[in-house]
Amino acid sequence: MEEETERSRSWAATMDGTPAAATGVRLAHADSAAMAWVGQVDGTDRRLGRAAREAFENRELAPGATRSTAAGRRATDEAPDPWRTCFERDRDRILHATAFRRLAGKTQVFVFPHDHQRTRLTHALEVAQVATGIARACRLNTALTEAIALGHDCGHGPGGHASEDALSPYVEGGFDHAPWGADVSLAPLNLCWETLDGIRNHSWSRPAPATPEGEVVSWADRIAYVCHDFEDAVGSGVVAPSILPEEVRRSCGLRRGRQLGAFIDAVVTTIVETGQVGMDEEHAAALSAFRACNYEHIYLRPSAVDQGRAVVRVLQALVEHYADRPSAIPATPTGNGAPPTDSPTAGSPEAYRAAVAYVAGMTDRYAFSRAVAEIGWDPDDLPVGIGVSGR
Repeated sequence: MEEETERSRSWAATMDGTPAAATGVRLAHADSAAMAWVGQVDGTDRRLGRAAREAFENRELAPGATRSTAAGRRATDEAPDPWRTCFERDRDRILHATAFRRLAGKTQVFVFPHDHQRTRLTHALEVAQVATGIARACRLNTALTEAIALGHDCGHGPGGHASEDALSPYVEGGFDHAPWGADVSLAPLNLCWETLDGIRNHSWSRPAPATPEGEVVSWADRIAYVCHDFEDAVGSGVVAPSILPEEVRRSCGLRRGRQLGAFIDAVVTTIVETGQVGMDEEHAAALSAFRACNYEHIYLRPSAVDQGRAVVRVLQALVEHYADRPSAIPATPTGNGAPPTDSPTAGSPEAYRAAVAYVAGMTDRYAFSRAVAEIGWDPDDLPVGIGVSGR
């Protein structure tokens, strides 16, 4: 206890920082000696505010890259930020969004993941790393690329892709996490049109994104999940590395780091040589074979199919429950500063829409705990940890 007390005293002693007598400013560290001199070189202000970075983009980005423009194209006009470009603001808003934080509690492949298995949040971070690596090498807009990558899965419901099957009957045209993320989950953030377009259309089954940065994220998403889903499955004993097809082993090897590097290099080389966001035939075939291997041995395993069915049953029961009791859905701000709207009539289309939005936003644990607490769901009929949910 004496050591803890001393440590607590030491920490508390830093409460006010340290005054620098010569300059009259406060420092974080008593022995701080670092100097930045940002605005003091030759008497010229060299701070890199928004306007300076926009000018840098205009000079240095590739001809087809997306440029930042003042506050960006948003549904509601805003004044530009003095320091951040419009896409940097989008990235920051997504990082601080509730929908993004909840990805930490949502299935990537394994329901109730163990400490070392991916969640939907760590997947988004890995996609952002792959995508920005490609964008930086090809002189594309890295801030826009990162914003799209971080936000691309914010529309996912609990339980992985099985949630789309569960919620589709209640949504006209079906529930698709990509447009749902752009048009519902992240709508209160007033993001730029280019960011929302990339999120809405990152899935290969959707129309092509309007920007090269959006297309880069489409490739980065597939590259990242194919490689890391397999690594998680190997680590969990679901599969062995030896099942990888020969074309994958030949082109990309057996380790995730080498696989990612091979696919990233292939996309960068293709962009540089052709101007198109794509991949050469050899690596594209390897990526396709890799994904097909995951489908056969991981996503569509009998236990995975059973778990997906369990997720569907639970989520549909929750939607029916809340659609009949819309007043039980917590009120949320409208996003424009107005107070929350009144609850819709029970059983109405508006009530079902509200129920879907509420259930889709839940984490795995919260959804399953609500099923037990509010509708008396048998805990033995809930999905369990080792199950996987197909992509």
